[in-house]
Formats: sequence, C-alpha cells, structure tokens
Amino acid sequence: MSFSFLNCRIAMMKFAALVLALASSATAFAPASQQKYSTAIRALDDMAGSTMPLKSFDPMGLATLGSDETLAWFRAAELKHSRVAMLATTGYLVQAAGIHFPGMLSKDVSFESLSTMKPFDAWDAVPEAGKQQIIGTLFLAEIISEASGTHYTKGGDLPTIIFPPIDFSSVDAATMKVKRDRELNNGRLAMIAIMSFSAAANIPGSVPLLAGNPMF
Repeated sequence: MSFSFLNCRIAMMKFAALVLALASSATAFAPASQQKYSTAIRALDDMAGSTMPLKSFDPMGLATLGSDETLAWFRAAELKHSRVAMLATTGYLVQAAGIHFPGMLSKDVSFESLSTMKPFDAWDAVPEAGKQQIIGTLFLAEIISEASGTHYTKGGDLPTIIFPPIDFSSVDAATMKVKRDRELNNGRLAMIAIMSFSAAANIPGSVPLLAGNPMF
C-alpha cells in the first residue's frame, strides 16, 4: 500500500515538474516573440513605402519571417518588382496606344507592324536574337546592381537604377523619403495593373473593366 502511494506521489511530482517546465518555457518565449513582432512593426514604420492609409501593412507577417537580412532581401525584391512593373505597365499602355519607334526592328519586322498587335503578340513577333539581347541586358543590370558596393543584406543601400544613372546625392533627406514612398506606392499599383493586364490578355472576362478592349 505504501509502495503504491509512493509511486503515486512520484508520478504527481513528475507531472508537476513537467507543467512548471512548460509554463516557464512559454513565459520565456512569449515576450521574445512579442518583442520581435513589435520591433519588426517599428522597422516597417521607418521604411520607405510605409504610408497612410495602409501604414505598416503586413498581413502575412513577412517582417517577422527570418532575420534582418531576410527582411532586406524582401524589400529589395519588392523594389525591383515595382520598377519592372512600372516599366511593363507603361510599355503596355504605349503599345496599346499605337505609339512606336520609327524604322525597322530587324530586316523583317518594323516597329510600325508591332504597334498594330496586342502587346503579348508583339513580343512573340520579336526575333529570337532580339529577345536574347533584351533578356541579356536585364541579366547584366541585375548582376551590376547586386555586385555594386556593400550588399543590401549586409547593411548596404538598396539596389539603384542602373540605366539611366540618376544622381540623387544633392537631394535632401526629407525630399528623398517622399520620392521613395512615391516610387514604392506607384510600383505596388503597377504590379496590380500588369497582373490585371496579363490576366485579361490570357483569360477573357477575368478583368471586367478590361473586357471588350481590343488590346486584351
């Protein structure tokens, strides 16, 4: 009887020790997690593009995913995609308006003939050598931006515009912040726009506002 009582007491002590260990673990990790989240939110507040009405907008919690280097990589990726999307959206609208360069793109393809096509059809009509030159130029710009100076994941500046080179050294900090906010916010809108254009061109009726437009 005493042996069973002793086993019961030992089991209860083990259970109590386990509960205390789990409770102390939760107490230890909860503040650190909360601190990491609040630190990430404060970091978002100070970053370019964090403006009203969606200041510190991060519904997926990407700011807390990984290290500071990871967040820097996310920011650089957003910036690059924003710039590409703005160029793509502008190019699509210019193409749709029938605006084109004079002369010939190649011995068989004129810029005027491309201007009569839908943008994606015009890309298909570009000679293979021309496509390779475009992709090669983009690849070279990417290499240059990634290899210049201290990398942004190591505390360096975010990628700059390779061509045309623009010198912002004479712009004061307050004005530069406004310009960076505008660049990112316009880029985010352009990403939505070019995704809508792509969807409308490939899936008829997927974007009601663009339905029936001859360029889609």
